Amino acid sequence: MLQCSGILDFEPLAITKKHHSQHWKHTAIVKVDCDIHSYYSWFLLKRFNLKLNKPLRQAHVTFISDRIENLDLYKECAKKWHGKKVDFQYDNVNVRSSGEHWWLRVYSKELEDIREECGLDRVPYLAFHLTMGMANEKNIDHSNYIVRQCLRFPNNC
Repeated sequence: MLQCSGILDFEPLAITKKHHSQHWKHTAIVKVDCDIHSYYSWFLLKRFNLKLNKPLRQAHVTFISDRIENLDLYKECAKKWHGKKVDFQYDNVNVRSSGEHWWLRVYSKELEDIREECGLDRVPYLAFHLTMGMANEKNIDHSNYIVRQCLRFPNNC
């Protein structure tokens, strides 16, 4: 596990059509001011010849992506924490993938505490993670092949 830090952003820009259409959802992220996603993507390129598209929001950890029941409590929490620095740890050994998306698992008691303070479950449905990137339509088959092989032969990955 490695240590990292970032700045809390309770008002990230809505970038995609999906972000705009999900107006009921509130999102908060930890902005990481480095190219950590590019660093680990480079390893995938060198080891498996898999080039990933960069995350739209650069290096970040999404820690809230939920429907908010108590909006007043959420706004109070957002006002308190927006712009603050937070530390987290990430697993730099066990890269994870759905085939399309590739990520590193993130752990942070502080982020769990903030979620709880906002009236949410401590751990989100999709666990904390730092997205490395995603495969595109040109290399999705290759990406899925790598995932299948790593599941079959974990000592070779």
